[in-house]
Amino acid sequence: MATVRADGHPANRTVVFRGFLEDTNQLKFITDLRSQKVEEINIYPWGEICWYFPKTREQFRIAGKLVLVGAEYPDAALCASRRRAWQELSEAARMQFSWPHPGANRAVSSAFEPSAPDAIEPLANFGLLLLEPETVDLLELRGEPQNRWLYLRDEAGNWSVRSVNP
Repeated sequence: MATVRADGHPANRTVVFRGFLEDTNQLKFITDLRSQKVEEINIYPWGEICWYFPKTREQFRIAGKLVLVGAEYPDAALCASRRRAWQELSEAARMQFSWPHPGANRAVSSAFEPSAPDAIEPLANFGLLLLEPETVDLLELRGEPQNRWLYLRDEAGNWSVRSVNP
C-alpha cells in the first residue's frame, strides 16, 4: 500500500488483505495506530494498492480514500467491524499489537514477550483500515498487445470502464 508522507514523499509497505467489508467494495486491512502510516493517512487520506497475480498475469492498481477506524470512531457499525477483525486474528497476530511502539529504537527482547491480549476486545492501538476504491487500473500482461482497462467510480457510486493502451 502506498501513501504520502507529511514531507510529500511516497511511502510504500506490504499489507495483508483481510477481505472486503460486509456488503461493500471496501478492502480491509489492519494497522497499529501508533505506526507512521497513521500520521500519513491523517494528513492525506488517500492510498493505492498494487497486486500482481502470476497465474493469470494480471496486475491491479486500486486507488481510493482511506478510512481509519479506531476505538473512538463515530460509526458504531464500523466499530463493530473493527472488533470482528480483531477477533478473526490469530493470537500471534494480536500479540504484535502489545509489542513496543513501531519505529522506536529497538526494545529489549523481553518487551516482545507480552502476555496475550484479550481475544474479544481490541487493544486501543488496533485499527481497521479500509480502502474505498475510486479507480481500478487492470493490466493483463498476456497477449500482443497487452490489454488494459481503467475503471472509474463517479460521485453517485456508479462505475464506468474504458479500454486504454497498455
